[in-house]
Amino acid sequence: MEAGLLESRLSMEDYEKLQSLFLGDSEAGVSFSRAEFIEQAWSAVRRGSREEYGLLFDSVVVTQDQRSLLLDSADEREERRVDWERLTSFLLLGLSEKEENERAATVPRWQPPRTLTPPHRDPVQQVVYLRSSSRYLSVSKGGTLGVWAGEDFALLQTHRLHNDSVRPKDLWVTAMVVLHNVNKIAVSFTSKELCFYDLLSKQQFSCQYKLQGLRYAPLSLDYWCHPTYPAQAVLTMGDTGGQVSAICFRSAQISLFERPSPGAETDSADIIKWKELVEGRHRCCYTLVHRAHGHAWVRRVRFLGSLEALLSCSTSPQSSMVIGWREKEGEPLRVTAFHTEKGTNDLDHHSGMNLIATAGIDNKVLLWNPYVISKPVGVLRGHMSSVTAVRFIVGKKQLISFSKDKVLRLWDVASQLCIQRIAGIFPKTQEECHTLLFLSEERSRLLLSFNSLLLLMEAKREEGRRVTSHENSVTCVLYNSLFRQVISSDSGSSVICWLVDTGQKVKQFHRCHGDAEISTMALDGTQTRLFTAGTDGVVKIWDFNGHCHHRLNAGRDQAVDISQVLVLKRTVLVMGWERMLTVFRLPSFSQFFVQPSEWKGGVQHKDDILCAAFLPPQTLVTGSYDGELTVWNNSTENALRKLRPDPERERSRPQTVCNVNGVQDSESSDGVSRLFFLPGRMGVATVGGADLVSCGGSGLVRFWNTVHSGLVAVFTAHKDIGSIIMTMTACGRYLITADMEGTLKSWGIQEYCLLPSDGVTNEAPELLGSLRPHMDCVTHLETCLHGGRLLLLSASADCSVALSYLPGDTVGVFGQEEHWRLDGPGSVQVGEGEPREGTESPQSPGGTVPEFDSQPPKMREERRAVVETEEAGDNTGLEREELGSITPGDCSPPSSILGRSYRERQGLRVSDSRPGHRETPLNTDVGTFSGLRIGEVQSVRELSRPEFVIHPHRYFNHSAKTSPIFTPLPANTEGTPLNVVKAAFDQRSLFPKELLDEEDRPSHGARKQGSRENRSNDRGRGRKDRQRKGSSSGAFK
Repeated sequence: MEAGLLESRLSMEDYEKLQSLFLGDSEAGVSFSRAEFIEQAWSAVRRGSREEYGLLFDSVVVTQDQRSLLLDSADEREERRVDWERLTSFLLLGLSEKEENERAATVPRWQPPRTLTPPHRDPVQQVVYLRSSSRYLSVSKGGTLGVWAGEDFALLQTHRLHNDSVRPKDLWVTAMVVLHNVNKIAVSFTSKELCFYDLLSKQQFSCQYKLQGLRYAPLSLDYWCHPTYPAQAVLTMGDTGGQVSAICFRSAQISLFERPSPGAETDSADIIKWKELVEGRHRCCYTLVHRAHGHAWVRRVRFLGSLEALLSCSTSPQSSMVIGWREKEGEPLRVTAFHTEKGTNDLDHHSGMNLIATAGIDNKVLLWNPYVISKPVGVLRGHMSSVTAVRFIVGKKQLISFSKDKVLRLWDVASQLCIQRIAGIFPKTQEECHTLLFLSEERSRLLLSFNSLLLLMEAKREEGRRVTSHENSVTCVLYNSLFRQVISSDSGSSVICWLVDTGQKVKQFHRCHGDAEISTMALDGTQTRLFTAGTDGVVKIWDFNGHCHHRLNAGRDQAVDISQVLVLKRTVLVMGWERMLTVFRLPSFSQFFVQPSEWKGGVQHKDDILCAAFLPPQTLVTGSYDGELTVWNNSTENALRKLRPDPERERSRPQTVCNVNGVQDSESSDGVSRLFFLPGRMGVATVGGADLVSCGGSGLVRFWNTVHSGLVAVFTAHKDIGSIIMTMTACGRYLITADMEGTLKSWGIQEYCLLPSDGVTNEAPELLGSLRPHMDCVTHLETCLHGGRLLLLSASADCSVALSYLPGDTVGVFGQEEHWRLDGPGSVQVGEGEPREGTESPQSPGGTVPEFDSQPPKMREERRAVVETEEAGDNTGLEREELGSITPGDCSPPSSILGRSYRERQGLRVSDSRPGHRETPLNTDVGTFSGLRIGEVQSVRELSRPEFVIHPHRYFNHSAKTSPIFTPLPANTEGTPLNVVKAAFDQRSLFPKELLDEEDRPSHGARKQGSRENRSNDRGRGRKDRQRKGSSSGAFK
């Protein structure tokens, strides 16, 4: 058993017990031997075994002493002691290693590659980053210099580098490097010279120095400056003659080279001869040179400040990589050569791990220890062609490699495994393609050049250790009780289905509305159709196999902001961008493209309608941006009455209204963002209680009476926070509110505003709990009843969907690596008054709902009288409208306006909890029968014997020897056999006479044809008779 298992199981209270054990009352503290630590720690904590505490002690000692205890004797092992400082150091070291491993295991998520506007006509030779101005520079072979913005990589300007030594058409740039500490760039040319351009001069990119007289043309450049003493710097060059040269500056910030004489021209560049540097005529610098590569071209050079060495590579197998160690000033370099099979194209160094990576022509990436030349410490295989570039991601201890066949691989250096492979997204070019790879680790950008084409790859923003469910902000979340899954949508037009029991992703649909954002969703009454509304003004109806059945043109071919889709039995209501409801009626769904119908009620609001709520059989309430509520008859679509906040009452309430940006906003203080009917409160509304709840700006929650058109109560759920949203359980027991900071609050409203009061009540209901599962604005809330527990789903702009107990703590975030179990500790079971999944709502023997029992006797009698009066009426013509925004099966309402019989039918319907059949191509460990709950088999009690076993004499004859008595057949008096039937059996004695007559009666056509045949037969018989008579008369004659 690993010692780490014990540390992970210890809680904060356990560590406090260990701290008190070591420190006690004294500040100095005590130390324990192995036996003492095992006994004292186990006795104090009482968690784990004594063997585990012994392993923890050994791990602490091994980590501190850096040697194994297996070779020590038992006496030496007992001599070592551990105190609180050594124990905490071991624990912190383990946590830091775990954090580094988690960071190394994260794979960057790249955005789609973007092709930059090419300012170059020739192949790009180098890309560098300017720290001072946060810009990028790119230079091509022809001398074209492009300046790029650091934020969005937009092309700002282009310049043409000038060199008086050659004609413009003969100019050929080979490399470029930035001298950060002196604000200059150095550019090498095939004319065997090196030019230094000043970045701070009035004339942009003016040449200040020219280094001439080089023996070979430089191919690669590198610049390093001391992090503590910036005046000390090294400029390294590798040329076509296999020579590696370095210029070591002593006072780079004062002057790179000696100042010219006073009589020299100051407008032109200073000419510096290489021979002068080698001879030491410039006291501000000196040179270092080695020719270990022979005549092979030096492909890349680096100066390693941590090793004081020059690092270079070439395509020669004998000198694939060479390290020139700098001993002392004035002494030659000590050279070490590394050999490979076919040579090296590129290299990079990781100072933290002290590893060198080489890009081999033999398709391999080799990892070298600079002190071991015999063989590499690691070989990364996977590329199918020559590797052209390698770069370390220093912060994550990862390595990027790019091959000639345009395949990008990401390697985990610790495990030496490929964790990401990218191919097929790079442009197709000719066979001979000059490729450059530039990595900006600070901004998580990767720039690749293919001849003159630049391709930018940006990694998506990492959220640290925070788990996200979507790649974009989540806009809506729903619960499907039929498939027992959670459905969420985001601003990137994606829809994801999740398993509630584990938090796993089941399936995902991309680009449901193209590039438009999905603003809201809804389910129909059967839970088999999903409605998605996009900012393109279209509402689409999907099945859960990803097939779109209908396309509703809600915005009439215009982009609109849809806030809610309300799915009823015969209509679909869409709202959010205008003062009138957009309605789609059932007969119009015969076509794929569905056009909206006219709302008969017309325009009744003065501002845009944001939300609506429906109460069966025909009550509809809509809320607008100005805080006005309108009550409609959904059948006739006529407005019945309006509800408005009491301005005099709320004017005296000091409130601070802020919008998203924290600026005071007075217009949105009354906006209604959510509306819900309180279930089972029809009788309460009749006597003056509240039956409708709304929320919106200023963090206010209002309770309304729709019968008497009045405001019953208002309270501030979230102070100084701006607009809020809410939801409630289908049984009306809990109200949940959420704000723009990610905070959720649950309120107990079962007994809130049941009785009428004088004026508007400002007292808030009971606050049951508060939690913050999100770091940003909560965009949608949903409650569900799953597995006998009330659960809360919350979606946020921080790209996460969270699951919480209601009321209770957060279970987790959908998509997290560790799967949860809802039957774990801390789960809240459904109370006595809550209906359970798949069962009817518990009712009292008197036919009332248990909610009645917790109310005052007078109120209970009034409500029971209202229910009995409604039950006495004729309810045959009433049909329940199905709401798409409220999931059936969450919890059935405690009472209904349709009476007891309707509640019983509804209970039977809720009990039909079939396991959801998921059609998904993903291979998950959840099968078709995952919805079945398997528990322990109950013990079978002793069965009682049936009555005929206890008293057989009552049912059977006393005498067992007597044979059964059969009724004798009647005697055969006539002497005929018994098996002979006396009467003839035919069909006329079996079937009725009317049926037989109808069968014998011929049809009309048959009668005509039969009469025709009869007449022809009669005529034929008449001729034959006359002929027969004539022949007979002739014979007599």
